[in-house]
Amino acid sequence: MYQLYIANKNYSSWSLRPWVLMRAQGIDFAERQVPFGNLPGYPDFRSFSPTGSVPCLIDGGLTVWDSMAIVEYLAERHHGVWAEDAVARAWSRSAAAEMHSGFRSLRNICGMSCGVRVALGERPADLEKDIARIGELWNQGLERFGGPFLAGRHFTAVDAFFAPVVFRALTYGLDFGGRAGTYVATMLATPAMREWYDAGLAETWRDQPHEDEIAASGTITADLRARA
Repeated sequence: MYQLYIANKNYSSWSLRPWVLMRAQGIDFAERQVPFGNLPGYPDFRSFSPTGSVPCLIDGGLTVWDSMAIVEYLAERHHGVWAEDAVARAWSRSAAAEMHSGFRSLRNICGMSCGVRVALGERPADLEKDIARIGELWNQGLERFGGPFLAGRHFTAVDAFFAPVVFRALTYGLDFGGRAGTYVATMLATPAMREWYDAGLAETWRDQPHEDEIAASGTITADLRARA
């Protein structure tokens, strides 16, 4: 059985991507959760990941790191990871790659925290540009392939790559325009996303660097997380 190493569900956007894909696709795996731990560079991650980062997939004697590499590894072994239609598949890979490598302002200003609600202090031009581009991508996929997911009727890897943005929409009240609001609701209603969200709220771990990042983004208006 695959072993998937992840960090805190409340914070770890990179961990979410392969986790939610594997859950949604019914790919069996053993979850190995290692909290961030408040230490610079998260040295505990070096015990399983060559980069000291999450996520990391172990398949027997093989280690696959980086969310994109994990998804492509799974796609070689499991039907339906990417859309079956060639056009939808090419679009999905392009959109997922753009998410994987871009949208730095969104990442830096709107850190993922499933269990809090934040009124942003500022919305600089670079953040507005990221929000507009994601809205453009989401609406393009929904219009072109019919929805309710980005590449058509089924949850696929492209949805997994944007799953952390869906949680950011909830946390920061972000509006991506057009049909994107319906897409956010659809994603939040999927069993895999609900499972991750509920587990994130149940966590009592706190990682101070993540807490500081979120507090710096604006005013925390609600904290729904369990207390130790």
